Amino acid sequence: MIRVVLADDQDMVRAGIRMILESEPDITVVGEAANGKEALRVADLEQPDVILVDIQMPVMDGLEATALLAERCPSSRVVILTTFERDEYVFTALREGAAGFMLKNAPPETLIEGVRVVAAGESLLAPSVTRRIIEEFASHLPVTPSPELERLTERELEVLELVGRGMSNPEIAEALVVGEATVKTHVSAVLSKLGLRDRVQAVVFAYESGLIRPGV
Repeated sequence: MIRVVLADDQDMVRAGIRMILESEPDITVVGEAANGKEALRVADLEQPDVILVDIQMPVMDGLEATALLAERCPSSRVVILTTFERDEYVFTALREGAAGFMLKNAPPETLIEGVRVVAAGESLLAPSVTRRIIEEFASHLPVTPSPELERLTERELEVLELVGRGMSNPEIAEALVVGEATVKTHVSAVLSKLGLRDRVQAVVFAYESGLIRPGV
C-alpha cells in the first residue's frame, strides 16, 4: 500500500486529490496539512511513501518544507504541486530534494500514475520538461566547478552528462553501446559517490557543477 500525505492550504484541493487517490486500491492518504509546518509534523508521525506539497502555503511554504522533509524523512519522496510547469520555484524545489513536480490541473490518471512512479523510487519529470526547467533557471546561476566530479570514473562522467541531458537509461545504453543493467549500475554509483538522492538531483548537479552548460 502506498501511503500519501497531502499538504495544500486549500481544503477543496486536498479533498479532490484525496478522492482521486483513494479510488485506487493500492493508495491511501494517511494525513493532510494546510501548511509546511503541519506537513512536517504529519510526515514525522506517519513516515509516508509520498508527500504532495503545494509551493505557496502560509506559516511555512513548500520550498522550506521540502528541504526539511528531505532531511528529516529521507525515505519519503516529495512531489511539488504547482499550477504552472515553468514556475520559478520548481527549480529551487528540485535543488532542495523534491523528486519532481505535478500540475494541479493534471488528469486524475496522471496524478495516480505519478504517485506510483515516485513511490517506486523513480523521478517524476519528463526528460524534455526536466531540461527546459533546469536550463532556464541554471542559466541565471553562477557555475561552481565541483571537485566532487573527480570522484567519478570517465564512464560515470559520461553517464552523468547524459542523465543531465534528460536521457533515459535505454537511451544512454544505446548511446554508449552497453547494456541497460550496466547503465543502472553506473547511475547508482554516480548518485552514491556524489551523495545525491535521485536522478533529478543528478540533473541539477550536472548543470551547477559546469559539466553541462545551459544551451549547449
